[in-house]
Amino acid sequence: MMWKIAPFDKLFIDRTGGNKKLKQSEFLEAGALPIVDQGQQFIAGYTNDEAARCNVTLPCITFGDHTRAFKLIDFPFALGADGVKVLQPTKEVDARYAYFYLNQVKLAGKEGYQRNFKYLKQVSIPLPPLPIQKQIAAILEKADAAREKRRQANKLTEQFLQSAFLEMFGDPVTNPMGWESVKLGKLGKLERGRSKHRPRNAPFLLGGPYPLIQTGEIANSSDYITKYTQTYSERGLKQSRMWPKGTLCITIAANIGKTAILTFDACFPDSIVGFTTNGLVNTEYIQRWFSFVQQQLEESAPMVAQKNINLEILRKLVVPVPPIQEQQKFATLVEKVESLPASDGSMRQAGLRAKQQESEKELENLFGSLMQKAFRGELAG
Repeated sequence: MMWKIAPFDKLFIDRTGGNKKLKQSEFLEAGALPIVDQGQQFIAGYTNDEAARCNVTLPCITFGDHTRAFKLIDFPFALGADGVKVLQPTKEVDARYAYFYLNQVKLAGKEGYQRNFKYLKQVSIPLPPLPIQKQIAAILEKADAAREKRRQANKLTEQFLQSAFLEMFGDPVTNPMGWESVKLGKLGKLERGRSKHRPRNAPFLLGGPYPLIQTGEIANSSDYITKYTQTYSERGLKQSRMWPKGTLCITIAANIGKTAILTFDACFPDSIVGFTTNGLVNTEYIQRWFSFVQQQLEESAPMVAQKNINLEILRKLVVPVPPIQEQQKFATLVEKVESLPASDGSMRQAGLRAKQQESEKELENLFGSLMQKAFRGELAG
């Protein structure tokens, strides 16, 4: 199907200029007007300042000049901080159609903290007749809604584990059930990972048979680490250390206090601390306890080149310690939700979260396929 191709500047009017922009210190938790900035979060905050209402015809699209984040906005809003561009579609293009198309475009330039609007202005968009644009947008919206429902279900699973922990043990910060409190350093061994060689990514250190876990993999995992992307060679292992499966990995730099449990033996650098229990606590209990204190650790971390904490800070953290039998009941619940490798390395029957993740992956693949067909003219006639 032959559609005309229209350049970006013929389809959008930049309405950013002349609008009041609110600093983050001015954001409210609730208010009359939602605030949209360039961050990944859809709504950054709220304001009651009517003078800050963005002057644009709705619906419109916002673009993060630094983040490359697109948002489709169909309600009155205010602008937050710098770096967000407000794009008003012309009459030739449907805003929803344009939003979906722009989201799958690979912009020129490198990702990172830079100005990206110049690259967005280089984009051209295939332009079928307006009724077909609306038809394509409607199909993609339905598929996108299914993806969002699956994401929400995954969030509910995480909330379920948090709620189960609170029901069984109470708030771990205030300890309303009066459990004995013990310093973390008395509950097991805390040791930093090892990466002696500099630079850490020297080619001869990598590419061997030994799994290497990084802070990002811990931050982006659920309760357990079940896969890895990098490995150490023999020389890499020699300047590092192999930690046994079952070790609780705790990030102490960049992503502070994020945790996950190894399901295989692995190495990790000194930006990660390994915790092995002495039997007074269950690893799953400590892993979930960290999720309640993580934000506090993040906020209190000293800032040098980047935020970080040390072993002494971790060892002095005070942990409520319920009876080990109760902790084990919680660990059993976690195992039912998760999917863990069996002793022979194969996967046990998938837990709830694994099934949800597989469903989410299928929906993501379906949506990607629909996007490709849509802009090749294969979804609408």
